[in-house]
Amino acid sequence: MADTDFIAAKNASTDGEFVRDATYINDRVVAELPAGSDPVGGTIGEMRWPVEAGRYRLMAARACPWASRTIIVRRLMGLEDAISMGLAGPTHDINSWTFDLDPDGRDPVTGLQRLQEAYFNRIPDYPRGITVPALVDLPTRSVVTNAYQKLNFDLLTEWSAFHRDGAPDLYPDEHRAEIDELDSWIYPTVNNGVYRCGFAADQGAYEKAYDELWASLDRLEERLTTRRYLVGDTITAADIRLFTTLVRFDPVYHGHFKANRSKITEMPALWGYLRDLFQTPGFGDTCDFPQIKEHYYAVHRDVNPTGVVPKGPAMGNLLSPHHREELGGRPFGDGTAPGPIANPAERVPAGHGAD
Repeated sequence: MADTDFIAAKNASTDGEFVRDATYINDRVVAELPAGSDPVGGTIGEMRWPVEAGRYRLMAARACPWASRTIIVRRLMGLEDAISMGLAGPTHDINSWTFDLDPDGRDPVTGLQRLQEAYFNRIPDYPRGITVPALVDLPTRSVVTNAYQKLNFDLLTEWSAFHRDGAPDLYPDEHRAEIDELDSWIYPTVNNGVYRCGFAADQGAYEKAYDELWASLDRLEERLTTRRYLVGDTITAADIRLFTTLVRFDPVYHGHFKANRSKITEMPALWGYLRDLFQTPGFGDTCDFPQIKEHYYAVHRDVNPTGVVPKGPAMGNLLSPHHREELGGRPFGDGTAPGPIANPAERVPAGHGAD
């Protein structure tokens, strides 16, 4: 879920602990329905939509770690021609992400000014957070799903007819149980754990989240000391899920969310692992650090009342040698790396990455 999370945080805490609203529009896009068919099923959240190239638009924001997962999956699988992408700006108000980066402040394909409009087109007066990523049906300009985990799974499995030649297997059958087991503790203590630190409204709740976060990061440090990737010898969905948190850790979570025992640069295995992934096509070339920092520091006024965005840290060290190839492994297994980003509108602006 996106950092409209911040809005939910003020209303979803019990005893000072941040509790994420994980209620989504759980519709799925599947290959078994004929192209062009109407969605099957009568209940929003359980409907099935057909896989159909050109029908949907992925609404995302580079600032958001949950949306960044989907951006990476889309790029690695080569789905750019099948599913277009709209990018919201890094800041939003209490109502919605906006397309303020686009000419006239409108998404050029849907004409939407606010992502909220697509939610209301589907569910008038939609009562929950307006989150990214969201898959939008272009004929109706309405949200199909914002359930990011199911969306990513469908991109990996249901959209296989539109995968590029050489697309890697990011969720291999033989490793699915291990990937899911890792997510069962990395998600609550690391991915969401940094938010539980940052949005805690009670000292005890903060310290509990902090201790669980660092116990898990130490566990990951030990695991990654002897293996290049989290599962098997290739990149999987587990690595994508961890990467989007690690790459934001030093510039945002360490200070802004008070997750400050150590920096990732001070943890040899995690730091090498992060550099290895960042330098892999599809990962670092989707990261926009000015947008990431502006989002957290400017939007989270309860945490950062002045809205001042820090200039540092410098991120060029992400491009330094990591030597992780000495542990073996092949990033994409029998697949290949994605090529350069073809659409200029989807390239991270010069100076916004680690350059």
